Amino acid sequence: MRIRAAVLEEFGRPLEVQGVDLAEPKAGEVLVRLVACGVCHTDLFTASGADPSGYAPAVLGHEGAGVVEAVGDGVSSLAPGDHVVTLFSPQCRECAHCLDPRTNLCLAIREQQGQGYLPDGTTRLSRDGEPIRHFMGTSTFAEYTVMPEIALAKIDPAAPLDRACVFACGLSTGIGAALNTARVQAGSTCVVFGAGLVGLGAVVGCRLSGAERIVCVDPAEPRLELARGQGATDTLTGGPEVVEQILELTGGFGADYTFEATGLVDVMRQAVESARMGWGLATVCGVAGKGETLEVVPRLLITGRRVAGSSFGGVKGRDQVPQFVDRYLAGDIDVDPLISHTLSLDEVNRGFDLMRAQDGIRSVISFDA
Repeated sequence: MRIRAAVLEEFGRPLEVQGVDLAEPKAGEVLVRLVACGVCHTDLFTASGADPSGYAPAVLGHEGAGVVEAVGDGVSSLAPGDHVVTLFSPQCRECAHCLDPRTNLCLAIREQQGQGYLPDGTTRLSRDGEPIRHFMGTSTFAEYTVMPEIALAKIDPAAPLDRACVFACGLSTGIGAALNTARVQAGSTCVVFGAGLVGLGAVVGCRLSGAERIVCVDPAEPRLELARGQGATDTLTGGPEVVEQILELTGGFGADYTFEATGLVDVMRQAVESARMGWGLATVCGVAGKGETLEVVPRLLITGRRVAGSSFGGVKGRDQVPQFVDRYLAGDIDVDPLISHTLSLDEVNRGFDLMRAQDGIRSVISFDA
Protein backbone atom coordinates (compact mmCIF):
# COMPACT_ATOMS: atom_id res chain seq x y z
CA MET A 1 0.00 0.00 0.00
CA ARG A 2 1.08 3.58 -0.60
CA ILE A 3 1.39 5.74 2.53
CA ARG A 4 2.80 9.10 3.57
CA ALA A 5 5.67 9.06 6.05
CA ALA A 6 8.38 11.32 7.48
CA VAL A 7 11.72 10.00 6.25
CA LEU A 8 15.15 10.77 7.70
CA GLU A 9 17.24 11.03 4.54
CA GLU A 10 20.38 12.54 6.03
CA PHE A 11 21.50 13.32 9.60
CA GLY A 12 21.19 16.97 10.56
CA ARG A 13 18.57 17.75 7.92
CA PRO A 14 14.79 18.13 8.31
CA LEU A 15 12.68 15.04 7.83
CA GLU A 16 11.00 14.76 4.42
CA VAL A 17 7.31 13.86 4.34
CA GLN A 18 6.80 11.80 1.19
CA GLY A 19 5.05 8.82 -0.31
CA VAL A 20 6.55 5.40 0.43
CA ASP A 21 5.41 1.83 -0.04
CA LEU A 22 4.39 -0.40 2.87
CA ALA A 23 4.16 -4.17 2.36
CA GLU A 24 1.54 -6.36 4.02
CA PRO A 25 2.32 -7.92 7.41
CA LYS A 26 4.07 -11.29 7.37
CA ALA A 27 3.74 -14.04 9.98
CA GLY A 28 3.71 -12.65 13.51
CA GLU A 29 3.25 -9.08 12.27
CA VAL A 30 0.44 -6.53 12.45
CA LEU A 31 -0.66 -3.64 10.25
CA VAL A 32 -1.56 -0.59 12.34
CA ARG A 33 -3.30 2.59 11.22
CA LEU A 34 -1.72 5.37 13.24
CA VAL A 35 -4.11 7.85 14.84
CA ALA A 36 -1.62 9.84 16.95
CA CYS A 37 2.10 9.96 17.63
CA GLY A 38 4.16 11.97 20.09
CA VAL A 39 7.28 13.81 18.91
CA CYS A 40 9.90 12.52 21.34
CA HIS A 41 13.42 13.74 22.05
CA THR A 42 14.78 10.36 20.95
CA ASP A 43 13.52 11.07 17.42
CA LEU A 44 15.33 14.43 17.43
CA PHE A 45 18.42 12.82 18.99
CA THR A 46 18.61 10.33 16.12
CA ALA A 47 17.80 12.85 13.39
CA SER A 48 20.59 15.11 14.60
CA GLY A 49 23.23 12.40 14.18
CA ALA A 50 24.11 12.38 17.88
CA ASP A 51 22.91 8.79 18.30
CA PRO A 52 25.84 6.46 17.55
CA SER A 53 23.43 3.71 16.55
CA GLY A 54 21.42 5.87 14.11
CA TYR A 55 20.99 5.06 10.42
CA ALA A 56 19.36 6.53 7.32
CA PRO A 57 17.20 6.47 5.32
CA ALA A 58 14.61 5.51 7.90
CA VAL A 59 11.06 6.41 8.90
CA LEU A 60 11.33 7.81 12.41
CA GLY A 61 8.71 7.95 15.19
CA HIS A 62 8.10 5.56 18.07
CA GLU A 63 5.51 7.09 20.43
CA GLY A 64 2.43 5.94 18.56
CA ALA A 65 -1.12 4.78 19.11
CA GLY A 66 -3.58 3.48 16.56
CA VAL A 67 -5.96 0.80 15.40
CA VAL A 68 -5.15 -2.67 14.11
CA GLU A 69 -6.13 -2.99 10.44
CA ALA A 70 -4.85 -6.50 9.61
CA VAL A 71 -2.78 -9.30 11.13
CA GLY A 72 -0.35 -11.81 9.67
CA ASP A 73 -0.33 -15.56 10.10
CA GLY A 74 0.00 -16.81 13.65
CA VAL A 75 -1.05 -13.59 15.37
CA SER A 76 -3.35 -14.57 18.23
CA SER A 77 -3.38 -11.70 20.74
CA LEU A 78 -4.64 -8.96 18.40
CA ALA A 79 -7.44 -8.62 15.87
CA PRO A 80 -8.61 -5.91 13.45
CA GLY A 81 -10.26 -3.08 15.33
CA ASP A 82 -8.15 -3.40 18.48
CA HIS A 83 -6.70 -0.17 19.86
CA VAL A 84 -2.97 -0.39 20.48
CA VAL A 85 0.03 1.51 21.79
CA THR A 86 3.32 0.87 19.99
CA LEU A 87 6.25 -0.52 21.98
CA PHE A 88 9.85 0.18 21.03
CA SER A 89 10.64 -2.16 23.93
CA PRO A 90 8.79 -5.39 23.03
CA GLN A 91 7.66 -8.18 25.32
CA CYS A 92 7.70 -11.70 23.86
CA ARG A 93 6.80 -13.24 27.25
CA GLU A 94 9.06 -16.21 26.47
CA CYS A 95 12.76 -15.19 26.53
CA ALA A 96 14.95 -15.32 29.65
CA HIS A 97 14.53 -11.59 30.25
CA CYS A 98 10.75 -11.56 29.79
CA LEU A 99 10.46 -14.38 32.30
CA ASP A 100 12.61 -12.54 34.85
CA PRO A 101 11.04 -9.71 36.90
CA ARG A 102 14.40 -7.93 37.12
CA THR A 103 14.38 -6.54 33.57
CA ASN A 104 12.14 -5.54 30.68
CA LEU A 105 14.85 -5.84 28.01
CA CYS A 106 13.28 -8.50 25.79
CA LEU A 107 15.81 -10.46 23.78
CA ALA A 108 13.52 -11.89 21.10
CA ILE A 109 14.05 -9.35 18.29
CA ARG A 110 16.65 -7.04 19.78
CA GLU A 111 19.43 -7.58 17.24
CA GLN A 112 17.33 -7.08 14.11
CA GLN A 113 15.38 -4.19 15.63
CA GLY A 114 18.61 -2.35 16.43
CA GLN A 115 19.63 -2.55 12.78
CA GLY A 116 16.33 -1.20 11.48
CA TYR A 117 14.77 -4.48 10.39
CA LEU A 118 11.75 -6.55 11.35
CA PRO A 119 12.40 -9.96 12.94
CA ASP A 120 13.04 -11.75 9.63
CA GLY A 121 15.84 -9.33 8.73
CA THR A 122 13.91 -7.40 6.07
CA THR A 123 11.83 -4.22 5.96
CA ARG A 124 8.21 -3.60 4.97
CA LEU A 125 9.03 -0.03 3.94
CA SER A 126 10.44 0.82 0.52
CA ARG A 127 10.69 3.53 -2.11
CA ASP A 128 11.07 2.76 -5.81
CA GLY A 129 11.92 -0.79 -4.84
CA GLU A 130 14.73 0.22 -2.47
CA PRO A 131 14.25 -0.68 1.21
CA ILE A 132 13.83 1.99 3.88
CA ARG A 133 14.71 0.91 7.38
CA HIS A 134 12.37 0.91 10.35
CA PHE A 135 13.16 2.95 13.48
CA MET A 136 13.08 1.34 16.92
CA GLY A 137 10.91 -1.37 15.42
CA THR A 138 8.02 1.09 15.17
CA SER A 139 8.31 3.86 12.49
CA THR A 140 5.23 5.74 13.64
CA PHE A 141 5.80 9.01 11.76
CA ALA A 142 3.62 7.41 9.11
CA GLU A 143 -0.04 6.92 8.30
CA TYR A 144 0.36 3.15 8.69
CA THR A 145 3.08 0.89 10.04
CA VAL A 146 3.80 -2.83 10.22
CA MET A 147 5.12 -4.10 13.54
CA PRO A 148 5.70 -7.37 15.38
CA GLU A 149 2.77 -8.57 17.46
CA ILE A 150 5.04 -8.65 20.52
CA ALA A 151 5.65 -4.90 20.19
CA LEU A 152 2.04 -3.78 20.54
CA ALA A 153 0.06 -3.25 23.74
CA LYS A 154 -3.71 -3.68 23.48
CA ILE A 155 -5.49 -0.94 25.42
CA ASP A 156 -9.02 0.00 26.44
CA PRO A 157 -10.72 1.60 23.39
CA ALA A 158 -12.24 4.20 25.71
CA ALA A 159 -8.84 5.91 25.94
CA PRO A 160 -8.36 8.76 23.45
CA LEU A 161 -5.45 7.73 21.25
CA ASP A 162 -4.00 11.25 21.19
CA ARG A 163 -3.52 10.84 24.94
CA ALA A 164 -2.66 7.15 25.03
CA CYS A 165 0.25 7.64 22.62
CA VAL A 166 2.48 9.27 25.27
CA PHE A 167 2.41 6.00 27.21
CA ALA A 168 4.40 4.50 24.31
CA CYS A 169 7.57 6.14 25.59
CA GLY A 170 8.00 9.31 27.66
CA LEU A 171 5.29 9.09 30.28
CA SER A 172 5.67 5.36 30.90
CA THR A 173 9.46 5.74 31.12
CA GLY A 174 9.14 8.18 34.00
CA ILE A 175 6.32 6.42 35.81
CA GLY A 176 8.05 3.07 35.46
CA ALA A 177 11.38 4.44 36.70
CA ALA A 178 9.68 5.19 40.02
CA LEU A 179 7.45 2.12 40.23
CA ASN A 180 9.68 -0.55 38.69
CA THR A 181 13.33 0.50 38.74
CA ALA A 182 13.54 2.45 41.99
CA ARG A 183 10.49 0.88 43.63
CA VAL A 184 9.88 4.04 45.63
CA GLN A 185 8.58 3.33 49.10
CA ALA A 186 5.69 5.18 50.73
CA GLY A 187 6.75 8.05 52.96
CA SER A 188 10.07 8.57 51.20
CA THR A 189 11.73 11.71 49.82
CA CYS A 190 12.36 11.88 46.07
CA VAL A 191 14.12 14.37 43.80
CA VAL A 192 13.44 14.50 40.06
CA PHE A 193 15.90 16.35 37.81
CA GLY A 194 14.17 17.57 34.66
CA ALA A 195 10.49 18.38 34.09
CA GLY A 196 10.05 17.19 30.55
CA LEU A 197 7.67 14.32 29.89
CA VAL A 198 9.95 11.67 31.43
CA GLY A 199 10.65 13.78 34.51
CA LEU A 200 6.98 14.63 34.98
CA GLY A 201 6.23 10.93 34.62
CA ALA A 202 8.71 10.24 37.41
CA VAL A 203 6.90 12.80 39.58
CA VAL A 204 3.66 10.94 38.86
CA GLY A 205 5.27 7.61 39.69
CA CYS A 206 6.61 8.93 42.98
CA ARG A 207 3.16 10.27 43.86
CA LEU A 208 1.48 6.98 42.98
CA SER A 209 4.05 5.21 45.19
CA GLY A 210 3.06 7.34 48.17
CA ALA A 211 6.23 9.45 48.45
CA GLU A 212 5.89 12.06 51.17
CA ARG A 213 8.13 14.66 49.58
CA ILE A 214 8.78 15.10 45.84
CA VAL A 215 11.26 17.77 44.78
CA CYS A 216 11.39 18.67 41.07
CA VAL A 217 14.38 20.51 39.59
CA ASP A 218 14.13 22.42 36.30
CA PRO A 219 15.22 25.90 35.15
CA ALA A 220 11.83 26.66 33.52
CA GLU A 221 9.10 27.95 35.82
CA PRO A 222 6.22 26.83 33.53
CA ARG A 223 7.53 23.27 33.76
CA LEU A 224 7.87 23.49 37.51
CA GLU A 225 4.25 24.62 37.66
CA LEU A 226 3.28 21.50 35.72
CA ALA A 227 5.36 19.42 38.14
CA ARG A 228 3.43 20.87 41.06
CA GLY A 229 0.22 19.92 39.29
CA GLN A 230 1.47 16.34 38.97
CA GLY A 231 2.37 16.02 42.66
CA ALA A 232 5.67 17.81 43.32
CA THR A 233 5.75 19.23 46.84
CA ASP A 234 8.87 21.38 46.31
CA THR A 235 10.55 22.88 43.24
CA LEU A 236 14.05 24.19 42.52
CA THR A 237 15.45 25.96 39.46
CA GLY A 238 18.69 23.99 39.43
CA GLY A 239 22.22 25.19 38.78
CA PRO A 240 25.61 24.54 40.38
CA GLU A 241 24.26 24.95 43.92
CA VAL A 242 21.34 22.56 43.61
CA VAL A 243 23.02 19.68 45.46
CA GLU A 244 23.60 21.92 48.47
CA GLN A 245 20.00 23.12 48.26
CA ILE A 246 18.72 19.54 48.26
CA LEU A 247 20.93 18.64 51.22
CA GLU A 248 19.54 21.65 53.08
CA LEU A 249 15.97 20.56 52.30
CA THR A 250 16.69 17.05 53.61
CA GLY A 251 18.44 17.85 56.88
CA GLY A 252 21.88 17.34 55.33
CA PHE A 253 21.28 13.72 54.31
CA GLY A 254 20.02 13.82 50.72
CA ALA A 255 17.02 12.10 49.13
CA ASP A 256 16.02 8.46 49.39
CA TYR A 257 15.52 8.38 45.62
CA THR A 258 16.73 10.67 42.86
CA PHE A 259 15.82 10.55 39.17
CA GLU A 260 17.70 12.09 36.26
CA ALA A 261 15.60 12.84 33.17
CA THR A 262 17.70 15.32 31.18
CA GLY A 263 20.40 13.33 29.36
CA LEU A 264 23.02 15.76 30.72
CA VAL A 265 25.97 14.04 32.39
CA ASP A 266 26.52 16.95 34.80
CA VAL A 267 22.93 16.56 36.00
CA MET A 268 23.41 12.80 36.30
CA ARG A 269 26.29 13.51 38.66
CA GLN A 270 24.12 15.89 40.68
CA ALA A 271 21.51 13.14 40.97
CA VAL A 272 24.13 10.80 42.44
CA GLU A 273 25.49 13.47 44.80
CA SER A 274 21.95 14.30 45.99
CA ALA A 275 21.16 10.71 46.96
CA ARG A 276 21.16 9.85 50.65
CA MET A 277 24.20 8.36 52.32
CA GLY A 278 23.48 4.78 53.38
CA TRP A 279 20.74 3.81 50.92
CA GLY A 280 20.08 6.57 48.40
CA LEU A 281 19.34 5.35 44.88
CA ALA A 282 19.98 7.50 41.79
CA THR A 283 18.07 6.32 38.72
CA VAL A 284 19.35 7.53 35.34
CA CYS A 285 16.66 7.76 32.66
CA GLY A 286 18.22 10.28 30.25
CA VAL A 287 20.27 9.35 27.19
CA ALA A 288 23.67 11.08 27.04
CA GLY A 289 25.32 12.18 23.82
CA LYS A 290 27.84 10.20 21.81
CA GLY A 291 31.13 9.70 23.69
CA GLU A 292 29.99 11.31 26.94
CA THR A 293 30.86 9.67 30.27
CA LEU A 294 29.58 9.97 33.82
CA GLU A 295 32.17 10.67 36.52
CA VAL A 296 31.24 9.59 40.02
CA VAL A 297 33.40 9.99 43.13
CA PRO A 298 33.85 6.41 44.44
CA ARG A 299 33.43 7.57 48.04
CA LEU A 300 29.77 8.35 47.27
CA LEU A 301 29.23 4.70 46.40
CA ILE A 302 31.31 3.29 49.21
CA THR A 303 29.08 5.15 51.65
CA GLY A 304 26.00 3.38 50.39
CA ARG A 305 24.65 5.27 47.42
CA ARG A 306 23.62 3.25 44.39
CA VAL A 307 23.17 4.11 40.69
CA ALA A 308 20.68 2.35 38.40
CA GLY A 309 19.88 2.78 34.74
CA SER A 310 16.30 2.57 33.53
CA SER A 311 15.24 1.77 29.96
CA PHE A 312 11.55 2.45 29.32
CA GLY A 313 11.14 2.56 33.08
CA GLY A 314 11.57 -1.18 33.39
CA VAL A 315 8.07 -1.48 31.90
CA LYS A 316 7.07 -4.84 30.42
CA GLY A 317 4.99 -3.13 27.80
CA ARG A 318 2.26 -5.56 26.80
CA ASP A 319 1.40 -6.15 30.46
CA GLN A 320 1.96 -2.80 32.12
CA VAL A 321 1.17 -0.10 29.53
CA PRO A 322 -2.52 -1.13 29.47
CA GLN A 323 -2.50 -0.84 33.28
CA PHE A 324 -1.11 2.71 33.05
CA VAL A 325 -3.79 3.62 30.50
CA ASP A 326 -6.44 2.22 32.85
CA ARG A 327 -5.09 4.41 35.65
CA TYR A 328 -5.31 7.40 33.31
CA LEU A 329 -8.95 6.54 32.59
CA ALA A 330 -9.56 6.19 36.35
CA GLY A 331 -8.23 9.71 36.93
CA ASP A 332 -5.01 8.73 38.70
CA ILE A 333 -2.81 10.15 35.91
CA ASP A 334 -3.55 13.56 34.38
CA VAL A 335 -2.32 13.52 30.78
CA ASP A 336 -4.08 16.59 29.34
CA PRO A 337 -1.67 19.25 30.71
CA LEU A 338 1.25 17.37 29.14
CA ILE A 339 -0.04 17.69 25.55
CA SER A 340 1.02 21.14 24.47
CA HIS A 341 0.64 21.16 20.67
CA THR A 342 -1.33 19.16 18.10
CA LEU A 343 0.34 18.97 14.70
CA SER A 344 -0.21 17.36 11.32
CA LEU A 345 2.32 14.95 9.85
CA ASP A 346 3.51 17.71 7.53
CA GLU A 347 4.44 19.74 10.63
CA VAL A 348 6.73 17.08 12.13
CA ASN A 349 9.80 19.31 11.84
CA ARG A 350 7.93 22.06 13.70
CA GLY A 351 7.59 19.52 16.51
CA PHE A 352 11.39 19.34 16.66
CA ASP A 353 11.62 23.16 16.64
CA LEU A 354 9.17 23.39 19.55
CA MET A 355 11.22 20.82 21.43
CA ARG A 356 14.46 22.73 20.90
CA ALA A 357 12.74 25.88 22.15
CA GLN A 358 11.33 23.96 25.15
CA ASP A 359 7.90 25.21 24.09
CA GLY A 360 5.54 22.91 25.97
CA ILE A 361 6.01 19.30 27.04
CA ARG A 362 4.82 17.11 24.18
CA SER A 363 3.71 17.84 20.63
CA VAL A 364 1.41 15.15 19.25
CA ILE A 365 0.91 14.44 15.58
CA SER A 366 -2.74 13.79 14.77
CA PHE A 367 -3.15 11.84 11.56
CA ASP A 368 -6.70 13.16 11.31
CA ALA A 369 -5.41 16.75 11.27
